Amino acid sequence: MSADELRCLVTGATGYIGGRLTPVLLERGHDVRVLARNPDKLADIEWRDRVKVERGDLGATESLIAAFDGVDVVYYLVHSMGTSSDFVEDEARSARNVVAAAQKTGVKRLVYLGGLHPSGKNLSPHLRSRVAVGEILLASGIETVVLQAGIVVGSGSASF
Repeated sequence: MSADELRCLVTGATGYIGGRLTPVLLERGHDVRVLARNPDKLADIEWRDRVKVERGDLGATESLIAAFDGVDVVYYLVHSMGTSSDFVEDEARSARNVVAAAQKTGVKRLVYLGGLHPSGKNLSPHLRSRVAVGEILLASGIETVVLQAGIVVGSGSASF
């Protein structure tokens, strides 16, 4: 591994952003792992044979430990909205699990994609949840970058 090569783990690689970030990381020469609850969803992806696929669930810390071990940066691109009856709590629990696994394995940086929102306004549960996840990650003691994006629309995205 060269000095410029990072060991990256992408959560949400089956999603729109993660599916586009992963090949960019590979093109830049990084060692890339992806985390998936169902690795079969990645079977037909063109870059599948260039990454290590780790089976894991953000809801279960122990499933994250092996995936995070030896990783420099974790890209947190997963959101639970629409997949849970209590997505707000599930999102917070997932963020706490990511922090616990990252701390235990020595991850150096977390990169989180949250939602664009105005400061000091009454936010929807969806946006409050995304803000809370960012705050949990920022409070981890691990170098954390929180990016905010508005709705993402593109061919293959959930909003398209």
